[in-house]
Formats: sequence, structure tokens, C-alpha cells
Amino acid sequence: MKMQFKFGLFFVLLAALLLGGCMAGSSEKTEKPAAGDTEENKDGDAENKELEDKVVIYSPHGKDILSDFQKQFEEEYGIKMEFLDMGSQEILDRIRSEKNNTQADVWWGAPQVNFDQAKDNDLLAEYKPSYADSLDEIYHDPDWMWSGTSMTPEVILYNSKEISKEDAPKDWDDLLDPKWKDEVIIRYPLASGTMRTIYSSMIYRTYKDSEDPAEGYEWLKKFDMNTKEYAANPEIMYNQVAKGVGSLTVWNMPDTVMLAKEKGYPFDYVLPESGTPVLTEGIAIIKDAPHPNAAEAFYEFVNTPEAAKLLAESYYRIPTRDDVTDLPEWIKEAEDKIKPMDIDWKLFQEKSDEWMDYWDNNIKNTKKDKSDEE
Repeated sequence: MKMQFKFGLFFVLLAALLLGGCMAGSSEKTEKPAAGDTEENKDGDAENKELEDKVVIYSPHGKDILSDFQKQFEEEYGIKMEFLDMGSQEILDRIRSEKNNTQADVWWGAPQVNFDQAKDNDLLAEYKPSYADSLDEIYHDPDWMWSGTSMTPEVILYNSKEISKEDAPKDWDDLLDPKWKDEVIIRYPLASGTMRTIYSSMIYRTYKDSEDPAEGYEWLKKFDMNTKEYAANPEIMYNQVAKGVGSLTVWNMPDTVMLAKEKGYPFDYVLPESGTPVLTEGIAIIKDAPHPNAAEAFYEFVNTPEAAKLLAESYYRIPTRDDVTDLPEWIKEAEDKIKPMDIDWKLFQEKSDEWMDYWDNNIKNTKKDKSDEE
């Protein structure tokens, strides 16, 4: 889909007003818009900043998204955008190794737990964006070391040919009903961030008060009894549910919608009534970035309402900003139904490995483990 949007137009207009006649006859370099120089950026650095000649981005977003935004950014700002497409954990490891010789400016895309780890390692620079007021506090670091760009709610996914909307489970505990025995296909949890988050959330629901995981483990035991198999990768899981080998799973909402719309899979979903873990995908400026002004410009650029809308329409990303209008219907229909669980993500970092090891060694039915059958 060809999109016409005016990224940074506001920046350009305001910069022109501020600089006035000084712009006339100035060099091309000084005519570039100033990073963070927006009227709404009252808390940011409002002084004019000359942009460097390029910006370097580390991101797991994939070539399609990165190439799309590279083209738009370079056209808008006239400076070069370079990117490396890597996994989130690879990025974290890389910027750790480059701590004393920083090579990249911006880290665009990773779950919040990865950014929290980077913050703990003193790898990120503070930056409060111009659109800070449009972000709920759950979608940014309290010290503005990172902020959220999109959110990923976890849902109950079901085969709509096998199960009617009326009969589909409405909440997490409904998945334990014996009528769903051998109907659940699960992506092998130890290899999946999505599944680790869901499983940890089921333990955390009672652990937060009792500080004892026993009740959560009991929930996972009952869930294992209804599970038919643990699939080696998401594609196998999708195919098994689409074919009706099992009619249920738990997964994330954007993938469920994308698979139904683009691949025609008979998938529908339920947002659990009691609440669901919502992963926040974020962005951060790397500490000691070699191109700090261009980094701020890029940070702002990829989070304009126009960019958020493009990501929603073309790449099934749900924006964290609350001021993005005319979003796809599937997002508007779900907006009032998404109830983010109140999660201590720091605790998740500390306990997730312990909880998942217990599941692997004490709960999982090994006969259902198909993780080696790719």
C-alpha cells in the first residue's frame, strides 16, 4: 500500500518560524530540521541542534519495515540511515560488547524486558520524546530510558471452524475445562518469549500476593493435561490449529489477525476477561551514540501518528500512543477490551528462568514434547 504521509512537516514549519530570515542563504546542513524542536516538546531539549550526516539503527523489525522507513526518513531529512537487522537478544549482546566504542545510535524494537536489562547495564541514554503526554505510564520507562512504540496483547486463539464464538473460552481458567482435553496446541514454551510471558503470567497471578509459585504450577499442570502437543515453532503450531489437529492455543493478537487476513486461516481470538499480559515494543537511544541529534530526529520520526498508522495498517502493530486516529477496525474493536495485567516485569526477569525450569522438569508431559520435530 502506497502511503503519503508528511513526517516531520511540523518540525520543518516550526523550525522555519524560529529561524526566520536566518534560513535564507544558509547552508544545506543548517536547514535540516532540529531534533526535538517541536512545540509540544516542552520537557525535551528545545534548542536547535544541527543534525549529523547519518544515523545508525539496530532493529529486529525486518527488512520490509526498515527499508520502508529508511526511504521515508532519508527523503524527509536528507541524511543517511543505516541499519542492522538482528534479533532483540543479539542487539542487547552487541551493544553490551560495544559499550566502550558505541557504533549505533538507536535501538528500535524489542520487548521492554530487554530494554530494562540494557538500562540496568547503563547502555541507554535518557530521552523524553515530544509525544510523552500521549503515552500511558505503562508504556515507557519511568526515567525515559526507553518508550513504547507498539503493544502486543496475548490472547486465546481458536479455530473458528471447530469452535463457535459463543463456545470459545472467555478467560484463562476456562482453558482448564476437561472438555478441551487434547484440543490445545502450544508453541514449545522454553524457546518462545511469547509463551514464557504467558506461562509466567499464570504463575504471577497468585505469586504476587503469596510469593509462592505453587498455585501457578498447579494451573500449568491442569493446562498440560489439556495440551495435545508442544510444537517446535510457530508455523507448526499455526498449521496444527488451522487443520483442526487441535482447536485452541494461546498466542499474540497481532499475529492472529495477520494470519486470518493474509493467509485465510480460520482463526479468531478472545481477549481474556480478567486481563492479559501486554508486551510493550520499544525504542531507545544508545548511550554515547555517535550521532545523538540524528538519533533524536529518528526517534521522533518513527513515532509520529502517521508512522504509527502505517505500522498498524501494513505491519499489524498496535500503537502505544493514544492520539492515533483512523486505525484499522480490528484495533478499534479491541481497544476497550484489552485489559493489561499489572505485571512486575523486573520480577519476571528474576523469576522466569526458575519458573520455566520447574515446568520443564516437573510439569511437562514429555510425550507431548514435539520440539525436536521441526
